[in-house]
Amino acid sequence: MRKIVLGKSGIESVQNAFGALPVQRDDFDTAIKILRRAFEGGMTFFDTARLYSDSEEKIGLALSDVRDKIHIATKTQAKTPDAIKAEIETSLKNMKTDHVDLYQFHCADRCYRPGDGSGMYECMEDLKRQGMILHIGITAHKIGVAEECVKSGLYETMQFPFSYLSGEREIALVKLCKEHNVGFIAMKGLAGGLITNSRAAFAYMTQFDNVLPIWGIQHMRELEEWLSFMDSAPDFDPEIAAFIEEDRKNFGADFCRGCGYCMPCPQGILINNCARMSLMVRRAPTKAWTNDFWKNAMMDIEKCTGCGRCKTKCPYQLDIPNLLKKNLEDYKTIAGI
Repeated sequence: MRKIVLGKSGIESVQNAFGALPVQRDDFDTAIKILRRAFEGGMTFFDTARLYSDSEEKIGLALSDVRDKIHIATKTQAKTPDAIKAEIETSLKNMKTDHVDLYQFHCADRCYRPGDGSGMYECMEDLKRQGMILHIGITAHKIGVAEECVKSGLYETMQFPFSYLSGEREIALVKLCKEHNVGFIAMKGLAGGLITNSRAAFAYMTQFDNVLPIWGIQHMRELEEWLSFMDSAPDFDPEIAAFIEEDRKNFGADFCRGCGYCMPCPQGILINNCARMSLMVRRAPTKAWTNDFWKNAMMDIEKCTGCGRCKTKCPYQLDIPNLLKKNLEDYKTIAGI
């Protein structure tokens, strides 16, 4: 399998990495088995975050004895230098290590720079001087912020949503990262659950020699599927290309990616799932999305006042109130409400 070097960081990994957000939903025994199996199966890059509850602890318990054989990336959503310092101390303790290979600003809504008055970037530099972190990265959902960060030359990696449903601007971001020698880490490679063909998802990534996908993994069966590609990675051949093209046509551009930037809703609507329910109910087992919980959640759409707060926060500039209404009408037919 191809190995990827994450830009100027020099971090090297097979093009098949572990996203550890979902293991927070597993009990400790299950999570440890999954993480250990991932390492034994050839994965060496593990991405987590302080925000992911006990995910860091599980990584520490599962992998601390092979720490010198893996790369650990974690993130901070802290908004002050003092909070960053407290979070990195917690992360290091949780993961039973004295450093993290890559420390990232989490879901950044701005490009932190030296001298901007926040002290945030200077704090990262100080942690790097102390050896607590080896490389500085950033994650974003807003593409304008991502582009600015890459062009700034301040960050060694960029983590951004990327899948075969991504548009031309996202593809251009990948190319921009290559031009600036910034490592590109692809989150949401399955578009938040909308993509159900793992072979197509994986093959798409292989077109890019600077993209490292981190697959969110909660179940052993999911892990085994990704590990099966270690020795027989699917090629981006004409058959898969045709499948992807058809899938992209079916989705169009006006669909919710489920990033959650629109949340919270003043009326309590679960926008990040309700605004894409028409897709989810057709692409996943229908029963999972037509139980009483989701019926009630979808009916909450009727509480929408059209205030527009969600629209102003959506990085994809979707007309969310109208998208919610369309999904509700479709859902009523499917769920028999």
